[in-house]
Amino acid sequence: MYQEKIEAIKAAIAAADATTPDQLEAYRMEFISKKSVVGELFAAMGQIPNEEKRTYGQVVNSVKQLAEEKFQELIEKVSSSNKKSKSADIDLTLPPSNYPLGGIHPLTATRQRIIEIFERIGFNLSEGPEIEDDWHNFTALNFPENHPAREMQDTFFIEKNPDIALRTHTSSVQVRVMENQKPPIRTLSPGRVYRNEAISARAHCIFHQVEGLYVDENVGFADLKNTLYHFAKEMFGKETKVRFRPSFFPFTEPSAEIDISCLICGGKGCNVCKGSGWVEIGGSGMVDPNVLENCGIDSKKYTGFAFGMGIERIAMLKYQIKDLRLFTENDVRFLSQFRPLL
Repeated sequence: MYQEKIEAIKAAIAAADATTPDQLEAYRMEFISKKSVVGELFAAMGQIPNEEKRTYGQVVNSVKQLAEEKFQELIEKVSSSNKKSKSADIDLTLPPSNYPLGGIHPLTATRQRIIEIFERIGFNLSEGPEIEDDWHNFTALNFPENHPAREMQDTFFIEKNPDIALRTHTSSVQVRVMENQKPPIRTLSPGRVYRNEAISARAHCIFHQVEGLYVDENVGFADLKNTLYHFAKEMFGKETKVRFRPSFFPFTEPSAEIDISCLICGGKGCNVCKGSGWVEIGGSGMVDPNVLENCGIDSKKYTGFAFGMGIERIAMLKYQIKDLRLFTENDVRFLSQFRPLL
């Protein structure tokens, strides 16, 4: 009885064919797998009389070998068929696709250019967490307890915890550098920062800053001015003029705002510079001795300067972009203008 079944399986194996991977898998399931018809023959070994088991086993093994040999033939056939179909799908006479290439985002290009300028004069890069504690974001930087920046309307606090917040500036990275590195320190800290501000053409709650710090013996305000003069002329052109206006920041003393001559009107006065001929690009000053002491640096031996600029502001000036929101809207019409930056 089992001989008729075996002959039928042999005939089915001989007649089997496959031209696609799905058909090949169907053959494997029917004749090769443990639950296949060949597998059932092996499972029926216990029902065969002892005197016939040897002969039965030899026959079943021959069927198994036959099924495996046919399977290898079908694998080669399917593989060959796929190669032919793939080569047939490719028309080498067709012209290349004309899909436009992407470009570097203007903020990324601006960030890279700023880093390149400062790296050439000895600044190295430093990074830190965007979720900061009160010490690194405020206290170590000489912010008084009643400073407005500590209020909910100016800062994003985490789960209403007054000690944990999204950093409001990358000065927190400078604190971490000073805590873990002895002078001389010359570092640049680019990164994303957060402030609780209404989104408009001139402001956003998420933006990017780059801050620089130089701490060593005998560092003076002249070093700060020369560094920023060099940056402005490298970034905006040799004809760019720079001026410093007295200001106040908790972490620097003395402090100054940095202005450059308007790139739109050449300093003659226009809507962008509000008729003044000058545009602010950031803040700067000598590091307050309290900040140095908070970070474990002897303020009697070392001095330093720090500066900070908004990357969006620099990009807006360089590329004459009038709406800050364009940087985050992912409008292809806007971004496609910067493909030459590749």
